[in-house]
Amino acid sequence: MFYRENGQFKTSYKADQQIFPIAQDRWGVLLIVAFAFLAVPFLADEYMMRAILIPFLILSLAALGVNILVGYCGQISLGSGAFMAVGAYAAFNCWVRLEGIPLVAALLVGGFFATLVGIFFGIPSLRVKGLYLSVATLAAQFFCDWAFLRIKWFTNDSASGTASVANLTAFGFDVVTPLQKYIFCLSVLVVFGLLAKNLVRGAIGREWMAIRDMDVAAAVIGIRPMYAKLSAFAVSSFIVGVAGALWAFVHLGSWEPAAFSVDRSFQLLFMVILGGMGSIMGSFFGAAFIVILPIAINIVLPVLGSLVGVEVSTAALTHAEQIIFGALIVWFLIVEPHGLAKLWSVGKQKMRVWPFPH
Repeated sequence: MFYRENGQFKTSYKADQQIFPIAQDRWGVLLIVAFAFLAVPFLADEYMMRAILIPFLILSLAALGVNILVGYCGQISLGSGAFMAVGAYAAFNCWVRLEGIPLVAALLVGGFFATLVGIFFGIPSLRVKGLYLSVATLAAQFFCDWAFLRIKWFTNDSASGTASVANLTAFGFDVVTPLQKYIFCLSVLVVFGLLAKNLVRGAIGREWMAIRDMDVAAAVIGIRPMYAKLSAFAVSSFIVGVAGALWAFVHLGSWEPAAFSVDRSFQLLFMVILGGMGSIMGSFFGAAFIVILPIAINIVLPVLGSLVGVEVSTAALTHAEQIIFGALIVWFLIVEPHGLAKLWSVGKQKMRVWPFPH
């Protein structure tokens, strides 16, 4: 009975409305955050920081933004990569044109401009939904790809068409080494994770979920569909824009528009589907799955091939990765459409009675 909440009485509204009302959840999250800040820097080497942990943190933030729009508000979007690109290039232009601007301010400005673009391309959601809305948001992806590739002003008139930053600092601390970048990205993720959790628990989050479940009924009970849908696009685009700026500034350092292609939009959508739509925890599960799966395939398949005397080439690994990834998406949609977060929820329910049966 590791997960029983019997006896955990609430004697005030504040206690009843806290983010994690069950003590096991509260202490579990605190332990995970403490482990990430205090233990991981000593356990992970430089390769793990660069190849796994930093991409996981930034993609978790981006998946969090997409989940607010797709999972909580039910608005399908295929333009997440474009919003990441807007955040990256807006932050870059602030960085190079406004001398001395702090890194955090540049990231937030990138999120602000991504919000504006997200609201503009979210206007069709007031009239269309489903497949038609996904096509409308896909237009944002194609437009941004063209703009950042052809308009040299966005790259500060770079001859190569690439943008690059260096010597990052935040609050007087350098953000240069993999460890410093990891701590910075983790801090940003924790702050935005708490903000997102509080948003979906509040009145605006309930409006999003009402629109997702049945927009006509939501309008009947007094919820304004225009405000709910555009606010979801705004919040989602802001978080995704900040994630795009982090991806460009902290992870890549030097990038071009191909870093935010339509493949990135599909990747973020798959994270939400696999992790669990309408779940903050599902965003982390989906990002971990997407980041770890290719590395696991590249390690395991050559070992299995050597056991049977077959040499697995690099091209074969690439094809196998796509095949396995597609098969797992289909399997999750059939077996557990609510994603890994649902499996985690079921596991917690089992722990309420384990080791004693009903």
